[in-house]
Formats: sequence, structure tokens, C-alpha cells
Amino acid sequence: MENTYSVLDVVYRRERGRVLATLIRLLGGFDAAEEALQEAFAAAVLQWPRDGIPANPAAWLISTGRFRTIDRWRRQARSAGALPDLALLADRDEETPMAEAIEDDELRLIFTCCHPSLPPDAQVALTLREVGGLTTEEIARAYLTRARTIAQRIVRAKAKIRDEAVPYEVPDSAALPARLTSVLRVIYLIFNEGYSATEGPHLTRADLSAEAIRLGRLVTGLLDAPEASGLLALMLLHEARREARVDAAGDVVLLEDQDRRLWDKSRIIEAQGLLDQAIAGGRLGAYTLQAAIAALHVEASGAVGPDWKQIVALYDRLLRLEPSPVVGLNRAVAVGMAQGPHAGLAAIDAILQAAALKTYPLAHAARAEMQRRLGETGAAQTSLRRALDLTRQLAERRLLERRLADMAGASDGRGTARLGGA
Repeated sequence: MENTYSVLDVVYRRERGRVLATLIRLLGGFDAAEEALQEAFAAAVLQWPRDGIPANPAAWLISTGRFRTIDRWRRQARSAGALPDLALLADRDEETPMAEAIEDDELRLIFTCCHPSLPPDAQVALTLREVGGLTTEEIARAYLTRARTIAQRIVRAKAKIRDEAVPYEVPDSAALPARLTSVLRVIYLIFNEGYSATEGPHLTRADLSAEAIRLGRLVTGLLDAPEASGLLALMLLHEARREARVDAAGDVVLLEDQDRRLWDKSRIIEAQGLLDQAIAGGRLGAYTLQAAIAALHVEASGAVGPDWKQIVALYDRLLRLEPSPVVGLNRAVAVGMAQGPHAGLAAIDAILQAAALKTYPLAHAARAEMQRRLGETGAAQTSLRRALDLTRQLAERRLLERRLADMAGASDGRGTARLGGA
């Protein structure tokens, strides 16, 4: 029985989005589908330990949720006029094979959540919640805002979809490219939460990263768009290093210290092929540029290191496309590696003048590294303590604590703390 509950947990994490997407199509709305999803999993908790795990858990959950909802609606019906519509729901023939229907439904759900009638922030919040399965708290941390605000955005977005009868469909070829930007942004946010969890005992959340990559493959397969390939390449390059990013104790291992034998070479090869396709597509978008930067890090040998001048040049192009403080910070770190810590510290200090990054722990950690390289040990310790005060992720806190401990020995040459991506 314990094994059955473990399987249920895995099924919920892996199949929730697929099941919900199909239930929305079959039942005609978010609220009904979400209620049906909960009923289906509640039934599974009772029946699977007794009857065994079905051969196709997703199909079982969809069928159970659908027909329990229809049965409940029938019981609640007060007039015969409601019954024919319910009968149509119950008797609808599914001509498409279940596996294909579920995949199509996921794409429908993604593009419905990213419909242009919704504000951009609502598009992202709704898709993260409904497709990615993130909680409102996780989405709020990604947005650096309150969970209450995110919940309100989601409620308003669902109401707008319902009231305006937004079609539950993949847009046609004419509308598809314009709709892609929001979809890719959402997928990237899902991946980021999996790649570097905002808080908790573990640095990463493999389920979210896998979900984002799966969605990236779906969209790339649907549309021949260079930026979709660039995003998928970026995610695969980062995911290829997952096993090497933490040690046996769960502590962060910086990129330059990682055991490259643990890197997933098949993902790297796939990513390089996708990156080549994206670059060949012409104009380089933000995700393709980030993938090119990640590729330079992955391709660099441990002795020589990456080509920092080329990385700075790529960040310059990225900043023109996406002038965000975080991109600016990453460029500043690259400047420090290419031109020396004086230039890096000046660039980081200029960025910290912007209020957006004053509470961003990585900005203060980056500043500490430049100060350490300049021999300003006391100032570096102050910056590290500030970063530690702002960090909620336990693995990252342990890394910062190790850096502080190393700083204590800096005066006699024993300090080894370094800044580097994990």
C-alpha cells in the first residue's frame, strides 16, 4: 500500500497538467476541471491500493473525473432542459487516440492561458498555476510579489476566459508566432524554479525542470521557430549539469569545480544541435543568446576556462534585447572575469544603485567576490553577510556560509571562496 501511495504522488506530479488540460476540454471550464481533478485523485487514493494501479493512470483519472462530475451535475439538474447538454458531454466520442488527445490538450491549455486578451502578468501566473502546477506562493516568489496578488490575477484571468468565451484551441498559423512570446516566457519561468528553487532544502526541483523541457519540446514540435529551439537548447544545457551541481550532502558545487563526467552528454549534444538550428534561423532572440552563453561555459575546458570576452559581447547583445537588472548583473560578473575585478566591481556597484536588485542576494554575493579578488576582505565579508540575510534557499545559504568561513582565512592565504554559477 505504501508503494501505491508513492506511485500516486509521482503520478500527481507528472500527470496533473495533462489530466487537467483534457478535463478542461471535456468539461468546458477551469473550475469544473479543477474540481474533477481533485475528485479523481481522491478516488484514486481509495481505489488504487485496493484494486491496483491502472495500466494508464492518466486515462483513468480523466475518465473518473469526467464521469463523476457529469453524474454530480445530473443530480443537481433541476430541469429537463439541462439534461441534453449533459448527455452530449457524457456520450461524446473521442476519435483521437488518448495519448495524442492529451498532448493536443496541453498545447490548447498553454495557448489559452496565454491568450492576448489577458494581461501579460496574468498570462504567466495562470499558465504557471494551471500548466506547471506551481502554487501561488511559488509564483509570487518568482515575481517578487505577494501570493495574494498572484491569486487575484489568476481568479481574474479565469473569469475573463469564461466571460469572453476565449476559445480553447491552438491558434492558427497566422496568429501563432505572435502568441509564442508569452508561451516561451512562461516555460522559462517554470524551468527557472526547477533549476534553482527559491527556497527549501534542495537546490533544484527536477519535476519542474522536466515539465518545462517537456513543454518546450511540445512547442518546438508544433512550431518551427528559432527562439523555441533556442529556449529548449538553453534548458537542456542547464539540465545536462544537474547531477554535478550538488555534492552528496546536497551542497552547491560551482561550475568550475563540477565533475564533467557527471554531465549528461546526450543532452549537451541535443542542445548544440538545437542551438545551431536557432542561430541558422537568422535574428538571434534572448533565449538563443542565453543558450550561446551557456554553451560557451559548457564547451570550455577546465584549465583554460570560457571565452569571457565573447561572453561579454553576447551579454551586450542580450541587454539590448532584454534590458533587465539581472541580465546587467550577469554581464557585470562577466566583465569582472574578462577585464579584472576593478571593472567588475564598478559595474556591479552601478547596478546596485537600481532599487530592483538591492534585495537580490546574488548581486551582493557577486560584489563580495570582486571585493575578495581585490583583497578587500572586510568589505567582502560585509557583502556576503548581506547576501546571507537575503537568501532563503538552504543550499545557497550553506554555500555563502562556507564562503564566509573561507574569508576568515584570507589574510593568511587560505581563503578559497569564489563566485561562479552552479
